[in-house]
Amino acid sequence: MFPGQNTTNFKPKDGYDMPVLGLDNGSFYHIHIPAMSCIIVSLICSVTSILLSFRRRTFRNFFSKWSKSERFVVYLAFLDGYFNVFHFTDHLNVVVTRDHVRPKGLCVFYGYFTAVFVAAEILMVNVVAINVFMLLYCKRKLYFGKRDWKLLAWIFFLPVVGSSIAAAFDQFGPTGATCFMDSVKGTLATICFTTVPLTIVLVMNMVLYILSWKRIHDQCREVSLTLGTMSAAMQGSHRAARAMSMFVTAFFIQWWAVAFYGVWGLASRQIPQALFHVLTIFTNLGGILNLIVFAVITRSTSSREHLQNHGGL
Repeated sequence: MFPGQNTTNFKPKDGYDMPVLGLDNGSFYHIHIPAMSCIIVSLICSVTSILLSFRRRTFRNFFSKWSKSERFVVYLAFLDGYFNVFHFTDHLNVVVTRDHVRPKGLCVFYGYFTAVFVAAEILMVNVVAINVFMLLYCKRKLYFGKRDWKLLAWIFFLPVVGSSIAAAFDQFGPTGATCFMDSVKGTLATICFTTVPLTIVLVMNMVLYILSWKRIHDQCREVSLTLGTMSAAMQGSHRAARAMSMFVTAFFIQWWAVAFYGVWGLASRQIPQALFHVLTIFTNLGGILNLIVFAVITRSTSSREHLQNHGGL
């Protein structure tokens, strides 16, 4: 249930029977303008990440020469870029009409693809966290198949199937601010599709993140105590782990508010509107965070290549 909504005096059939969030208390533009501003900046950053990535390297060598971290940047930039496009159009539609998105088919369209790309991004970063853990603890890398087909099939198969099932059961509709799971009919779908999976993935990613960094710390400490030299393989594993761990950090920054908001909604039907404002800001920072990760990875890669080209000097 969204802040400001009251269902004590009537029984709404779906989200279209609920008021548009913010129109009754003057916070309508306070919700949409910051969200749309973040989305625009995020989209620009996503496009920038993609353009700079392909400026440094050619697509012909994308699957053979690019590192996993570099490919993850491109994948996440595309996922977040598509999410930004659908989400911005959704917000813009509500702002222009000052009403729910109509007809319903259009709202379902926005909600469906928003769900697909959000879920795909969640699964992508979860794979990153698992890959880091496997690299450090099992000394093996996850094989994503030729041209990463296993990875791409995994991150799109479940979201498409889940979203299609939700659409078949008429779960998509207006939330009060945008289009996603219907604020009346889609309560269960919200819990099953967003709140529970996202909370589980967040916790899982953080546990893997902590264990991975503990492993790096322990290995560095062992090398230091024995006054030995870290092997090239171990150095490579640590570099890859540090690079990919940044995706997990960015993921937490972007999606913690959604999980917190969902858990709050399970515990209480009265959700502070301030929390909703926080949610609309953080969820639309993906492209910005991804560009920061890209810049750090690029700087690290450039520094390493410079040292190699100059004999370590």
